[in-house]
Amino acid sequence: MELAQLLNSVHAIQVTGEVQRRDVSSIQYDSRKVQKNCVFVAIKGYKTDGHKFIPDAINNGAVAVVVEEENSIPDELIRHAQIAKIMVKDSRIALAEFSKGLYNDPSRRLKLIGVTGTNGKTTTTYIVKNILQQTGHKTGLVGTIANYIGEKKIDSKLTTPESNDLNLFLLEMLTEKCSHAVMEVSSHSLVLNRVYGLDFSAAIFTNITSDHLDFHKTFEEYFNAKKILFDDLSSNSFAIINSDDISSTNIVKDCKAKVINYGISEGSDYQIKNISYDLSGTNFTITHQGFDYEIHTSLIGTFNAYNATAAFAAAQCLGIDKNEILKGIKSAPQVPGRFEVLGKGNKKVIVDYSHTADSLEKALQAVREIVKNRYQVVTVFGCGGDRDKTKRPAMGKIASELSDKVFITSDNPRTENSFAIIEDIKKGISIKNFTVIENREEAIKQAITNTDENAVIFVAGKGHENYQEINGVRNHFSDQEIAGKYLAE
Repeated sequence: MELAQLLNSVHAIQVTGEVQRRDVSSIQYDSRKVQKNCVFVAIKGYKTDGHKFIPDAINNGAVAVVVEEENSIPDELIRHAQIAKIMVKDSRIALAEFSKGLYNDPSRRLKLIGVTGTNGKTTTTYIVKNILQQTGHKTGLVGTIANYIGEKKIDSKLTTPESNDLNLFLLEMLTEKCSHAVMEVSSHSLVLNRVYGLDFSAAIFTNITSDHLDFHKTFEEYFNAKKILFDDLSSNSFAIINSDDISSTNIVKDCKAKVINYGISEGSDYQIKNISYDLSGTNFTITHQGFDYEIHTSLIGTFNAYNATAAFAAAQCLGIDKNEILKGIKSAPQVPGRFEVLGKGNKKVIVDYSHTADSLEKALQAVREIVKNRYQVVTVFGCGGDRDKTKRPAMGKIASELSDKVFITSDNPRTENSFAIIEDIKKGISIKNFTVIENREEAIKQAITNTDENAVIFVAGKGHENYQEINGVRNHFSDQEIAGKYLAE
């Protein structure tokens, strides 16, 4: 696409330099990825400022640079390089606008479903994708564990990619004949305008509890980030919200879309009833418009009844037949690291991604409901470094109160000292039922080998992750592999 044409997609303050007869092949914010005929967007990041790398981008073949700072590059250099300088108010928004324009607005040509919330995003996207795939709609997925185009798996680095990568990925879905896409929409991505300008057919709100306060600073800021998704929905789309979450009303306060709610609460559009579950799965009823639908899923717990109901509502809003939706929920596969049950004998290990106080509490309550005090509940967990510190003592309190025994260990300490993180966790514990074993493999080993024969071991925090990050270095580590090793012994 010619640069002059592409500029129609962008709210530019000023354009100087060479614009005419310049073809654009890609958009980049990383100067190292710039090639010939690329537009380089200089973004002020939290660790570095992209404006510093404009000369590198020019040397690598950029035909235009997008800047927020007028004096970031001398006009003489622009004239000498015979390229364009495009001044904008917000480089992140410009990155999204350029990407949307270059790739011909791919989200508008897909049925795109966004899922946001503190917990349940990954599982809900997997269920929605399975329903759509089972009904013959080739579907893409963008999320924490992996990205997919139909059945083709692609590694994921961010829950929600930057807008240039995201728009290109949506275009690839279209090229591969996808008609639908479902994606996790993180609070970071909303604040950083990664999904700016995307055309969502439906958006799901799962819940909101305290998280990411290292980034958002306050719960109000975190909530307002999530709210952006619903504020930007069009009147032709659907907002599907959890009626049992106290924030649900406010999150759609300024929403133009048709609002649909689900939950246990009386009067919910999709009311959840009669939830029961064990280690084989969950059964419940959805009541909608006077009809009862009996649901079975192999996914375990009350929270998965909510996730499945959100997926049911979204699929129906998109016109999927109810009987086909029921089949899609029933056949939804185990989501890696989401209440994943391991072990063939009496002793069971459950690996879960719980890394917030709310998710840990709900997961342990589910374990308690299953064992009904017949068996010992043992929890192994830690907290991530360089992240929200306020949840550490709260998680310690919950683990201690809902477990018979707790092994506090290392998670992903990143650049923090593991024992300092553990001390923060211990501050919330008043019951002396815990043991500190900093080495995560040793903690899992002790939990499996030195507990009751019928104990249920709950290993929380890392879920699907197959690494442990220590001092900036990622080493291979899988809770599933370690648990399987000692269960076999």
